[in-house]
Amino acid sequence: MAGSPKRRVAVIGGGIFGVSSALHLARLGAEVTLVTDGPIASGASSRSLAWLNSARYRSRAYHDLRMAGLDRYHTLAHANPSADWLRFDGALTWDADEAENEIDAVFAYETSIGYAALKLEPGAIAAVTPGVDAAAVTKQGAIFNPAEGWVDLPSLIRVLLIQFEAMGGRLVPNAGKARVIVEGGRARGALLSDGTRVESDAVLLATGPSVPQSLAENGIHLPDQTPIALLVKTKPHAHPLRAVLNTPRVAVRPTPDGGFVLDSAWSEEEIVTAEDGTHSFPAGTTERLLEEASAVLEGRPRLALESYAMGPKPIPADGDPVFGELAEIPGYFVAFSHSGATLGLIAGEMLAREIATGEAHPMLAPFRASRFK
Repeated sequence: MAGSPKRRVAVIGGGIFGVSSALHLARLGAEVTLVTDGPIASGASSRSLAWLNSARYRSRAYHDLRMAGLDRYHTLAHANPSADWLRFDGALTWDADEAENEIDAVFAYETSIGYAALKLEPGAIAAVTPGVDAAAVTKQGAIFNPAEGWVDLPSLIRVLLIQFEAMGGRLVPNAGKARVIVEGGRARGALLSDGTRVESDAVLLATGPSVPQSLAENGIHLPDQTPIALLVKTKPHAHPLRAVLNTPRVAVRPTPDGGFVLDSAWSEEEIVTAEDGTHSFPAGTTERLLEEASAVLEGRPRLALESYAMGPKPIPADGDPVFGELAEIPGYFVAFSHSGATLGLIAGEMLAREIATGEAHPMLAPFRASRFK
């Protein structure tokens, strides 16, 4: 951007996509205003398991993008070796003992595309990744992916935000719902809930699960399959597990303070949404989730609930992310994806470059909103 007028950009959303993009835009010399409806990292980014991976099946374009995302995290980890909020201790996954068990097929696929994977029989797991109860692993075995890891997104977002403000970025927190101003057929800025206008040359909408609703206000239909998710956090518990576990009944990952966060498909299905939009789950759901986690951990420890978070988890209708400028409204960019953790750094980098230079990034070409037409 050297020698050109400073580009003004409004970024709406205080999750990983919004903050990462805002920082990269500031690094490129843009004049950036980051607007959040509430506290930073209080939405979907605060309820994410945040497993960093490109495991199992997906399109090659999506796999390549996730691998680029992992690369940026490995670079970040190298620069912050003592960080307790970013770890690469691998991940272990196994399937239920049913006809649909895909472990052998998944292992063959991952190795065929060069993805680091080890096929382990239950008795061999302890020597590779400690902390797992081998008796819980089905007879088909498990896959250990040594290059995978996890990130505590609220911690990462705070680190990125410090850098953003140090570079002159402007933060407008707790502004309530903001909407994109569209005038003369293009995006002109952001309108805050108190009527304040943030004038800009481009706008990035990165508000997680509310993206489709916001787009609908401008006549853009973005199909989505966003569910209501439940993330449970345990109290700290001394335990040797360092890897992420993805098992038939529960997913488990360590936390910076020595606890675990847990989620599962079955607990999502137990959530009930009332007519007023509030969410609830039956008594005993969190206790059963704690029990399922204990059942896959070495020593079957008694885990204690510290807290839980519940809310929508953004997932586009076809499962792939949506990134980039809307074909119908110049200057209006979106970021909407299930894999916010894995793609958080790379998506922010690529979107910022598209916004700052006007040049479309080829790796984002398959992920435009226009594909749904």
